[in-house]
Amino acid sequence: MRTKVLPSLLCAGLMAATGLLAGSPAVAAQPARAAGATSAAAAADIREKLEKIPGLTVVSVTDKGGFPLYTLTLTQPVDHRDPGSGTFQQRLTLWHKSETAPVVHYTGGYGLSSGTREITTLLGANQVSVEHRYFNTSRPAAGVDWDDLNVWQQASDEHAIVRALKSLYRAKWIGTGASKGGMTQVYHERFYPGDLDAVVAYVAPNDADNRDDSVYEKFFQTVGTPECRAALNAVQREMLVRRDAMLPRFEATSEEQGLTFEYLGSADRAFEFSVLDQVWNFWQSGTYTDCRPSPTPGRRPTTSSTGGRWTTV
Repeated sequence: MRTKVLPSLLCAGLMAATGLLAGSPAVAAQPARAAGATSAAAAADIREKLEKIPGLTVVSVTDKGGFPLYTLTLTQPVDHRDPGSGTFQQRLTLWHKSETAPVVHYTGGYGLSSGTREITTLLGANQVSVEHRYFNTSRPAAGVDWDDLNVWQQASDEHAIVRALKSLYRAKWIGTGASKGGMTQVYHERFYPGDLDAVVAYVAPNDADNRDDSVYEKFFQTVGTPECRAALNAVQREMLVRRDAMLPRFEATSEEQGLTFEYLGSADRAFEFSVLDQVWNFWQSGTYTDCRPSPTPGRRPTTSSTGGRWTTV
């Protein structure tokens, strides 16, 4: 596994240097061909072949950059250890370039995202994008047993997808994803090492010990500036102090978006989780410069909480 999971910053050069895609004649020709359009006859031929794959359904097809982008579903067991326990339809897309081109297998880690990945562009590859089980429509119609939402089951979903499509695409397969999607690719490689020829994980924040979060605590004690950290903590505390006033707004917004609190148990508990996550969310994508002017309890932003003006309420 260590020889196949590649740091993303080295992937392009390493692929070229080691001949990772040797034997895939479409690689050199594909970028030049990408400017043209796949003929209607060729697209129809690919669709016919896809429709012959057991369990695979072609939902729709559209054009993307002159090549067909297929929306598909694959019938998956809710429990791969017990295929008779029920099934669900897992969504995926296939951006088809050529049967002889390599395939980039992309997992976003959540809902379906078919945006073109960097590796796909570099290699002129086909791209398969997969929606994680039990997100959006990729869930059983009869309801979800959350015990079946685990890394092995999702890795088995991906294994089934790769196995199904390898009957059509026999060139090299490269897995990729970022953050949770990167973790998903690592788990796939862990459980099914024969599926992919390489994995390029753009950040895969796997905890060596999931029970030890001390590294994050140390980070929150030193990140940014003391003033910014104090301001964020104060706002977080104020949200909890004003819980009675904010909870109805939280519930109203959730109702508008069709969200429920079945898993967490109550809106109050979900609100508390959301508040406690705010400092994490801020530092995940923000910097101390986003704290100026600093938010202050009793004041609200007139534009945004990151760089906007603050007025007293």
